Amino acid sequence: MSKTKATTKTVKHRKPFAISMLVVIAWFMVTGIFGPLFGKLTSVQENNNSSFLPKGAEATQASEVIQTFSGKDSFNFPTLILFEGKGDAQTFAKLNAHLAGVGSLTLEDTSAKISDYLAPGQQITVFPSEDGKAILANIPLDGNSISKLLENEKPVLPAVVEALRADVKPIAQSLGVTSYVTGPGGLLGDLFGAFGTLDSSLLLTTLAVVAVILIVVYRSPILWIIPLLSAMFALTTAGGIVYLLAKNNIIDVDGQSQGILSVLVIGAATDYALLLIARYREELHHHENRFDAMRTAYKGVWEPILASGSTVSISLLVLLFSQLTNTAGLGPIGAIGIVCSMITILTLLPALLLVFGRWIFWPRIPRNDGDDHVMSGPWSKVANAIGNKPRKSWIITGAVLLALAFTSTTLKADGIGTVDTFTGNPESVVGQKLLLNHFPGGEGDPTQVVVSADKIDAVSAALKNAPGVMAIAPQLESMPIPGQPMPAVKIVNGKAILNLTLDKAPDSVEAGNEVPKIRELAHAADATSLVGGTSAVYHDVREANKRDNRTIIPIILFVITLILGLLLRSILSAVVLLGTVVLSYFATLGACALVFNHVFGFAGGDNSFPLFAFIFLVALGIDYNIFLMTRVREESIKIGTRAGVIKGVTVTGAVITSAGIVLAATFAVLGLLPLVPLAELGFAVAFGVLLDTIIVRSILVPALVHEIGPKIWWPSKLQHEKK
Repeated sequence: MSKTKATTKTVKHRKPFAISMLVVIAWFMVTGIFGPLFGKLTSVQENNNSSFLPKGAEATQASEVIQTFSGKDSFNFPTLILFEGKGDAQTFAKLNAHLAGVGSLTLEDTSAKISDYLAPGQQITVFPSEDGKAILANIPLDGNSISKLLENEKPVLPAVVEALRADVKPIAQSLGVTSYVTGPGGLLGDLFGAFGTLDSSLLLTTLAVVAVILIVVYRSPILWIIPLLSAMFALTTAGGIVYLLAKNNIIDVDGQSQGILSVLVIGAATDYALLLIARYREELHHHENRFDAMRTAYKGVWEPILASGSTVSISLLVLLFSQLTNTAGLGPIGAIGIVCSMITILTLLPALLLVFGRWIFWPRIPRNDGDDHVMSGPWSKVANAIGNKPRKSWIITGAVLLALAFTSTTLKADGIGTVDTFTGNPESVVGQKLLLNHFPGGEGDPTQVVVSADKIDAVSAALKNAPGVMAIAPQLESMPIPGQPMPAVKIVNGKAILNLTLDKAPDSVEAGNEVPKIRELAHAADATSLVGGTSAVYHDVREANKRDNRTIIPIILFVITLILGLLLRSILSAVVLLGTVVLSYFATLGACALVFNHVFGFAGGDNSFPLFAFIFLVALGIDYNIFLMTRVREESIKIGTRAGVIKGVTVTGAVITSAGIVLAATFAVLGLLPLVPLAELGFAVAFGVLLDTIIVRSILVPALVHEIGPKIWWPSKLQHEKK
């Protein structure tokens, strides 16, 4: 090469190198801004079920009226302490005296005290069980105050629960009884504790798993760092944006949303990175200059990455139609994560690859040798085997998927109580189970019925024989004092509250199932009555989830079909692809039913599980079909549909399988958390993605396309190919 040509070449490529450097510098600046905010995301979590209820729910309306009885914008959130062993008068007196002073306990080395978070107008109560073998204390916390943060930016409720546990254990031991802090406060406090690992151990484990997979895939000690670094930039940017929105009360964040955000962004960004790097490496074998190789690779991958990200983002945004604010909040949170993943991989990743040059692939550095090496690998054999017997391939795989799909009817996803939410047995769960041995399940956390003051007797009589009701008592002006006249019934704005003690745990599915009949009887006696409390809240949440399942899933199906049709310029291919992914979804639910019921032994599943599983399995599962079919279409234009299918499977087989393994592994990490809903979701997405990657995308879709032939592109002109 002459000196003039070399100089011209250097000048020609100086500009794209400079642009790449500027892109990298810009991303470091962005991460420097949003990274610290991402670290604060846990501080804006809100994990209270009642706060996520739709405004029109009866439990919400009841809560708003009940708050007026305290004179402040607050509601009673009971934390129960069970003392099991004996309930004699001497033990009762000592415990009663001790618990009267728990309000002075400080929280986690701060100046805050438990008394700062007690419900106004409520008193700490202690009462023995009828069998004389237990004593129960009710610490009435202010439901609004406990959702705030301490001065050290840690949530209040877990600190209150830990302070109570540390305080009561010594006196319980001295009296020969065993203490358990439980009830709604104890259970939710332990739930906070479980979510507290999301910003540390979960993220680190996810990164470690992805790093190992990337090292195996690339067989390079260096290259794996680039996609993982890009994914981290996407996550910190998304997390920082979500923090700002949640801090300003624009969206709601809970522990589940934050955990899903982490695995979703890392998984999706790594998937997109695998696709781009694979195409870039392929083009490096055909170009002397890496900038030309990247330019060609970029043209081949930007459209499927954009289509894939758009499909997932729009599907997640459809969750805004949910009646529950935590489900609706997951929509924009997940969409922000996916959009950040797309932008990062389409800007930062190419820039990093160009800055570092070919050596980043060491020791397997791709040279400009024209070697189309992927055409002779194992995926070439798979593709040709499908091409030789397409009908046999799709019939066998379709039959297997249908068999699993029929098993989905045995999936138990009608709701799950808080006690069954934990995979382990924290103190609150143990205490809640033991409480049922000595007290009615709803003791200390009654179902509350707001009634007109002149209908107290009528509603009480109507509810006397209601299913599950053990006792009915109106709320009084003050606590009764032995030997003194009974306080008057508390009346505010012409309304009174009837406290119903149920025979089941208030947060259980069984207690929630009693709510409709209680409401029916209460409304018949007083048309203006409102039934609220924990059991009613959980019932209304479950009903809202059922409504979401019926309305949101069809909308998502329509959106995905529309995007696929526009991307592939074909209605038939969009319908075929969507049908295969939906079949894969139901097959996954069937596998979940078998595993959850007979292997893990879960009590059931949250009734939001089918919706969340659908979102991630269908929206993410369609990604692999997009990656495959965009390449098939590209090749079909050159060499014909059937030959294009074989080459498409051959050249994308390794990268798509690797992407599926990465995404499955990231979601499987959710199973490390001691929470049944996240463990179930993690298993479902991991299994479903692998099923979709290995069976649907690798065998079923190619076999169907090969069988249908050029007509798969109907109504585009490509259906009339002559090849």
